[in-house]
Amino acid sequence: MPSTDLWRLTASELSSLLERREVKSAEVAESIVARIEEVEPKLSAFISRTGDAAVRHGARVDDDRANGSHLPALAGIPIGIKDIICTKGIRTTAGSKILESYKPPYDATVWSDLREERTLLVGKTNLDEFAMGSSCENSGYGPTKNPWDVTKVPGGSSGGSAAAVAAGMVPITIGTDTGGSIRQPASLCGVVGLKPTYGLVSRYGLVAFASSLDQAGPMTRSVRDAALVLKTISRHDPRDSTSIPGDRPDYLSGLGRPISGMRFGVIKELSGEGMQPGVVERFQQTLTTINRLGASVEEVSVPSVSYGIDAYYVITPAEASSNLARYDGTRYGLRVEAPDVLAMNRATREAGFGAEVKRRILLGTYVLSSGYYEAWYGTALKLRTQIVRDFEAAFSKVDLLVTPTTPTTAFAIGEKTADPLQMYLNDICTIPANLAGSCGISIPCGLAAEDGLPVGFQIMGPALAEATMLRAAFALESEIGFDGSRALSA
Repeated sequence: MPSTDLWRLTASELSSLLERREVKSAEVAESIVARIEEVEPKLSAFISRTGDAAVRHGARVDDDRANGSHLPALAGIPIGIKDIICTKGIRTTAGSKILESYKPPYDATVWSDLREERTLLVGKTNLDEFAMGSSCENSGYGPTKNPWDVTKVPGGSSGGSAAAVAAGMVPITIGTDTGGSIRQPASLCGVVGLKPTYGLVSRYGLVAFASSLDQAGPMTRSVRDAALVLKTISRHDPRDSTSIPGDRPDYLSGLGRPISGMRFGVIKELSGEGMQPGVVERFQQTLTTINRLGASVEEVSVPSVSYGIDAYYVITPAEASSNLARYDGTRYGLRVEAPDVLAMNRATREAGFGAEVKRRILLGTYVLSSGYYEAWYGTALKLRTQIVRDFEAAFSKVDLLVTPTTPTTAFAIGEKTADPLQMYLNDICTIPANLAGSCGISIPCGLAAEDGLPVGFQIMGPALAEATMLRAAFALESEIGFDGSRALSA
């Protein structure tokens, strides 16, 4: 393969070539940077780009490899980081004008772990402002477009990350998932998106949206790549009070093992009504594939998931209203000068926050206010507890739960911006895993007959069951043989 086409390869393929010294890291970085230059004007997947530094770092990796140094599997592999993850000295905006010039004085743990693996950062990817959205249209830096069809959204909030991977601008990105923000855009863009168990990957250095739900995870073009990245970024971090202690398994070791005998549960409440026919068709075909591989499929009821969106859109605005109170023009970020402090606070927030962020702050402040706290926030927390219990009951009967990742394929840019409630329904299948704290992955399972756009198949496991989940995802991926080449021609 010509060095100019190295951007077409997965991270695992590149890693093998680099280890055998058939290509150089600098060549890989140069190929990726050239691809970004070609495609980025059409898609707007990045907020900041660091390609020149990536090429320089790649050359240093090549020198160390030539000198006989033992290097990690991800050494010399280009990556993108969602621009809500702090990168020391590199602009981190969270997709908001209020942080337009902010350069963190420290690295997020997830990025420092990847930096120590000698990965090459090529840029910070676009997102819905403060991760609030399902279409990547709420960014303060303009919308990202779907490489399968530039008139469609890529999903959100990690839309820039998903589009960058799908279009071959980078083999790996790191996104964050609060209610589906890794899995939903992965589904709409035809890539793999993995949300780890809450606490498996450190949240230190993630710009907070809803602290009890936010979780970083990988977006890739293969399940093997997702497992490879998870192996690197999952560890106990004493700087994160919610980080799970203990060793992590080797997520790669089970890939390729048969799944015969596994029990898959189809969530009755999330598998039919309101789904696009082409999505249902591909979902059913994948269930047939599971049976063909020797695993069983049965319907299970998780009654409380029907109220997942209701609970989510009380809990997350409440946490957001608290987390975003720090952006007042006093300490860092945007400041709009005014005659007094209160006027400055008001003017800064008015100019710096977008409409969706303001909407959620107002809603969150309302549900936390005196007289409404117990009726709204307290009730939502009780419902969240019931979802946890219902998931535990379901996992006592089956090994893994499955649903379509999204009710529809990618929708047109601007189609749902006027109706926030319709936008929120895009996350109906993904939100329950966040509320339960369990793990989930979306893999592409084909194209919908109506529009030829990707369909995602979601697999959810109990807490800390990533190894089992990845084993199942790898088996299905191998059998489905999804072709994402149309996006690579963007």
